[in-house]
Amino acid sequence: MEEEYGSPRSPEAKLGLKVENLWKEIQNDEPQLSPSDKLNSCFESIPVSSFPPTSPSPQVVEINSNSSLAEAVEILSKHKILSAPVRNVEAPEDASWIDRYMGIVEFAGIAVWLLHQSELTALSMLGGSTGIGLVTGGVAAAVSAAILGTPATAIVGTAAVAAAGAGTTAAMGPGHSGPEAAASMGGSFFENLTSSELFKNTKVQDISGSFRWAPFLALQKSDTFLTMLLLLSKYKMKSLPVVDLGGVKIDKIITQSAVVHMLAECVGQHWFEDWGMKKLSELGLPVMKKDHLIKVYEDEPVLQAFKLMRERGIGGVPVVDSSGGKAIGNISIRDLQFLLSTPEIYKNYRSITAKNFLTAVRCYLEEHQEVSPLLLGTVICGKDNTIKKVIQKLDSEKIHRIYVVDKDGNLEGVITLRDIISKLVYEPRGYFGDFFDGVVPLPRNSRV
Repeated sequence: MEEEYGSPRSPEAKLGLKVENLWKEIQNDEPQLSPSDKLNSCFESIPVSSFPPTSPSPQVVEINSNSSLAEAVEILSKHKILSAPVRNVEAPEDASWIDRYMGIVEFAGIAVWLLHQSELTALSMLGGSTGIGLVTGGVAAAVSAAILGTPATAIVGTAAVAAAGAGTTAAMGPGHSGPEAAASMGGSFFENLTSSELFKNTKVQDISGSFRWAPFLALQKSDTFLTMLLLLSKYKMKSLPVVDLGGVKIDKIITQSAVVHMLAECVGQHWFEDWGMKKLSELGLPVMKKDHLIKVYEDEPVLQAFKLMRERGIGGVPVVDSSGGKAIGNISIRDLQFLLSTPEIYKNYRSITAKNFLTAVRCYLEEHQEVSPLLLGTVICGKDNTIKKVIQKLDSEKIHRIYVVDKDGNLEGVITLRDIISKLVYEPRGYFGDFFDGVVPLPRNSRV
């Protein structure tokens, strides 16, 4: 097999050759199987221990449970990662992984938790308990206006003083609420939020309700690729730690992006080409069509974009022009990191609309010569594209979603990494059995 393809160009391509060998064996031994059955059989035969390391570092970056939110953001920013396992500092060094880790904390989880606490403070103030919470009245008022849809003047009796304290325009008037009031927030709002006592003093362990899984959910090295692919698609996992049963530390973390990168590295292999040359429409893509596409207008507050993601449980939204049909950019849940790690870049804006957010972050990235999907604008494809072409584009641009447009550039739908993985395999009846027994589901308001 290696003679036919030459030396594999990467560990992922080498892994693809294992799939290729299995695929050819199944074709010879069980030719009656459908293409999807063949792929399921191949992936059920490969353990996740075969998946290449997803980071150049030999060790998984961890965050201690007693770290502050500010310290956690600094660690995530330094290592250019969006999430990390939380190490329970009270667990002994030789504790098994299930006792060693409390869960996975994400940039987005921290930001959403902060904003949610600001909402709670705002509601407490509405009820007359103006001293409750660690968020200042002005910040609470601004967040309430943006997310709760409550006029900022209704949150704090002395609205002018409160608004000045939060960098918020005081003269919003009682008729301005929700997005309109949020659009009046000054650019110093996020600086105030990240300099608050809540951000500096709250420990990571205190926000365990925002962790994606608690108790910790992990794959064992002996689990199969099929299990991994189903969890990353149908069961909406963003990443999966891999551990040794009874071991101490996480061996690796497999993400949706890493799986799509593996697929891109398998271009040219027969099993991949057989599936990859199918057109999007043949595979039922896009799943999310234009009539159900969640979007935000360019002149709406950027917090409206994150509000929609939180409410709808989605990872990103297109920013559209005034017509609502054409996208000028994309904001994903991971872009919340720019509100926490670089809040100073918005201070010259009178309001932080979705368009201003994109402009400010792009200027910052260009100035610091940093690479980010935000610099790409809107990455698009046509509905007649093949799944192979879409995978190659997603992988080369390092993005999590691609927008499907018609010949005039109007939005037709969106395709995510999860959508692609979900079209690669299917779940056999009764496959997981009692796999999820004992796993506590996500807290209602913590999904990010």
